[in-house]
Amino acid sequence: MSRPSASSEGPAGGAEVPAARPDPVSAAPAAPGRRARHPLARFLLRRVAIAVLLAFGITLVTFVLTNLVPGDPVTANLGQRALGDPAIVAQFRAEHGLDKPLPAQYLTYLGGLSRGDLGVSQQSHRPVLTDLAEFVPSTIELAGGAILISLVAGVAFGVVAALRHDRLSDQVLRVLSLVGISVPTFWLALVAFYVFFFRLQITPGSGRIDPDMSAPPAVTGLFTVDAALAGQWDVFASAAGHLVTPALVLAAYTIGLLTRFTRSAVLEVLGQDYVRAARAKGLPGRVILFRYVLRSALVPIITVAGLAFGSLLSGTVLVESVFARPGIGQYAYKSATTLDLPAVMGVGLVVGCVYVVINLVVDILYGVIDPRLTSSPS
Repeated sequence: MSRPSASSEGPAGGAEVPAARPDPVSAAPAAPGRRARHPLARFLLRRVAIAVLLAFGITLVTFVLTNLVPGDPVTANLGQRALGDPAIVAQFRAEHGLDKPLPAQYLTYLGGLSRGDLGVSQQSHRPVLTDLAEFVPSTIELAGGAILISLVAGVAFGVVAALRHDRLSDQVLRVLSLVGISVPTFWLALVAFYVFFFRLQITPGSGRIDPDMSAPPAVTGLFTVDAALAGQWDVFASAAGHLVTPALVLAAYTIGLLTRFTRSAVLEVLGQDYVRAARAKGLPGRVILFRYVLRSALVPIITVAGLAFGSLLSGTVLVESVFARPGIGQYAYKSATTLDLPAVMGVGLVVGCVYVVINLVVDILYGVIDPRLTSSPS
């Protein structure tokens, strides 16, 4: 006699075997507040939170280090006759908040930052934010041109050196990259200015545009971009011509660094099994290079490029001095020599925030190029 199925038994047919019920935890829909986010979204939220904390830490470190610099801002900014008058000294300290303890000065500084106030420069007697808005675009234009040249030339040279491994072209590129890394930037800037402007006269002189031209209408502060937006192509050509030589000088070190790093990264990827398998399938070399090799090698290359851009921004002092380009490097140098504390803290805050933003952009590119870096383990 066959045993009746559990589904055929009723209340009178013996003990009813209840049907299996779904697990309420697994069957219930996820609450809107607990809905699982995309791995990339979680990754970006963590990085943004870290960036905010780093920005706060930058303000603290900048403030502390600036106030630890030996020297008295009063002595650096007032003349000898004014220093002999206690009333003038006391007025100067009260005007710039130097008569308060350091914790109170820091809280006052944070309060000003929350309102977009970076203080008043003790040298120019203008808001530091106004000074930075005038000088930062020039440095960004120079550093942006340098990093663009570095990426194009450095990655291209590195790929060629890797594909021509241990051949003559590889040896030449390795020597040139070593020269680019080794030559001091200030010496290269002086030589380039002397040879190409003074002797050969094939490049423009100092400044951002020719002396007989007016600056384009200010939109971004970048002369090349503003001139293009205004349709002033003669100003654009002049601004681009004044930009090429200092950008190449500034990019020399980064080109050498990216060439050697790209060569190493591409050689490592070329030895992977999936690249050998792609070659065995008969895929064209161009497809293997761009779809497999470069995509895998881009993660370390982007890391180096991001750090290089930050160092370019903070290392433009010498190049701007040689080519007489008004930028944040010159502004920082003059502020440091005169102990202009609000200006020094403003420059440090800008450079630090640039590093934070660049690292955030690099992290975003990580997730776009290689999603495995942002996925959480199951």
